[in-house]
Amino acid sequence: MKLATLRDGSRDGTLVLVSRDLTRARRARAATTLLGALERWGDLEDALRAEHTELEEGRLSDPFPFDPRQAAAPLPRAPAFLDGSVYANHGQLMAQALHPGQEIPETGSPLVYQGMSDAFLGPCDDVVCADEAEAIDFEGEVAVIVDDVPMRTNAAGASAHVKLVALVNDLSLRAYVARELSVGFGFVQAKPTSSLSPVAVTPDELGDAWRGGCVHLPLRVEWNGEWFGHPNAGAMAYDFTQLIEHVAHTRRLSAGTIVGSGTVSNVDRSAGSACISERRAIETIEHGTPRTGFMRFGDRVRIEMLDADGRSVFGAIDQRIVPLT
Repeated sequence: MKLATLRDGSRDGTLVLVSRDLTRARRARAATTLLGALERWGDLEDALRAEHTELEEGRLSDPFPFDPRQAAAPLPRAPAFLDGSVYANHGQLMAQALHPGQEIPETGSPLVYQGMSDAFLGPCDDVVCADEAEAIDFEGEVAVIVDDVPMRTNAAGASAHVKLVALVNDLSLRAYVARELSVGFGFVQAKPTSSLSPVAVTPDELGDAWRGGCVHLPLRVEWNGEWFGHPNAGAMAYDFTQLIEHVAHTRRLSAGTIVGSGTVSNVDRSAGSACISERRAIETIEHGTPRTGFMRFGDRVRIEMLDADGRSVFGAIDQRIVPLT
């Protein structure tokens, strides 16, 4: 089942079901918003799936073309955005570039911060930034969306709470990262509004690519129309069930909470990168200094995931960086 949200002037938009080929949609009857559906998922899932089947089989008289440019984020606002950093290669590259020769400490648990969740950008919305000097960076990620998760839910029980999967562009302003890390508090200024893919999908839509609490497909990233990377998202040091166990250790998670993977990264450097900072780290390691600059006004980033047959699973995040006016 694929779900999206269309803008209607309200904060939460209108929930629609989207065909598997991402060409057709229809307004959901069982729920008006995705957040409302997640809050009553146990009661509404069967009805939503029946509606999606009707859409797929062409048994509806009222479908309309699905245009991601008219879509808000599937969840325009969420109770929480808990974003991890669980690709060991990414962490090792960043640490090696910033602190050459130093041993990287083993944390023994996932790294997670709590990001901004009250307003997510839609997949084709412009990204507004005040100053190019803030070192604007994209970050291609995978995320899961959960229903209500009780405190102390373990990894074995967490899989039942994963209701949807989506892609994220976790925008970062690198000029603020070092300062916020150095004071041991944050992130705040370094992490403005993130973006979500056009649709969120139930895990079964991923078929065999969803296993072990990970999505085993390449994440394709383009910058200004040029290939930037296609790292496989399955290389997580901690899978999503382990992430959920970690963040639910001392709190319950409200339905609609988004749990992110952090920047997708692979050891194989031929896979490229999913953020500029990682490429700059590799350049620093190999050449002594970074050679790639950060994003500038007018730049575009595209983030997408294709299945084994070359079909887009979530649609594409396709965004332009524009100045604050």
